[in-house]
Amino acid sequence: MRGHIEDLLTRFEKRLPRALARTISLIEDRAEGYEEVMGRLYRMGCLGSYRVGITGPPGAGKSTLVDKIALDRRFDDREIGIVAVDPSSPFTGGAILGDRVRMRDLAAHRNIFIRSMASRGSSGGLAEATKDVLVAFEAFGKQLVFVETVGVGQVELDVVDACDTVIVVMTPESGDSIQALKSGIIEIADIFVVNKADRDGAEIFAMELQSILDLKEGDASSWKTPIVPTTATTGDGIDKLIAAIEAHRRFMEDNGLFRRHRLGQIENKIREIVDEKIRRSVDERLFTGRDLTEFAEEILAGKTDPYSVAENEFPLTNLFGDI
Repeated sequence: MRGHIEDLLTRFEKRLPRALARTISLIEDRAEGYEEVMGRLYRMGCLGSYRVGITGPPGAGKSTLVDKIALDRRFDDREIGIVAVDPSSPFTGGAILGDRVRMRDLAAHRNIFIRSMASRGSSGGLAEATKDVLVAFEAFGKQLVFVETVGVGQVELDVVDACDTVIVVMTPESGDSIQALKSGIIEIADIFVVNKADRDGAEIFAMELQSILDLKEGDASSWKTPIVPTTATTGDGIDKLIAAIEAHRRFMEDNGLFRRHRLGQIENKIREIVDEKIRRSVDERLFTGRDLTEFAEEILAGKTDPYSVAENEFPLTNLFGDI
């Protein structure tokens, strides 16, 4: 197995696209050796790419926007990666929409690599392994990475941790813009896009959204979230959207926020790894060979409760000693 990993990483370092694809598959499947691979990828650098998250309700035109941005002439010499997180098939666990099918125009471009990933039940709009895949893109030399989320609405907040710039795409049909405030979308958006701006009601929708943004508190030095009207199918507004992305990137870098954000992502990763190790230890050392059904029956009968069972039958001193 180790020889296979070394061979894979050697081909990865040679920037062979097939090696990137296989590395992503290993990471996504959490296959044997993926932790060693991730360790090597992190050592290749964590500041080489800029990550742009694109989220919003299904049907808002996120894939078409990514398509138009990635094909813009300004990025012809830029290495681009695209992660499209799709809903999972209930039967295979795989991605069922396949954004690579929708992004047909991108397939012929050597500088662009697209990967569809299944959300696999993740409630935050991103697959669990997505953040690790972004590290793989970075190590491979991708300079600009787009992350298109599954589009589930209010629970897509983990895109903030994964990306440096977050774009929230809405349409005139998205409904009352006050709903955006209720859902917490206002807090995560660095840029708002009102797509399908050629439709009736788009201008009014944008004005309502702007009135909500105007209520946000912030000093003169804080980022002012722009609203960019676009019609992705025709390319209208794409220039302004790219300019907004570049302006936010400069703001992040000039204020030290880009590096600070990366540090925060790495800190969160350390916590996730430790949490996972603790969970495995609990499963292996506390629950192995124990039948929880017996306790559940007693709780159901009113003889005890889950807190007492956890305290008395599964003391953490078995794992960590006297804490």
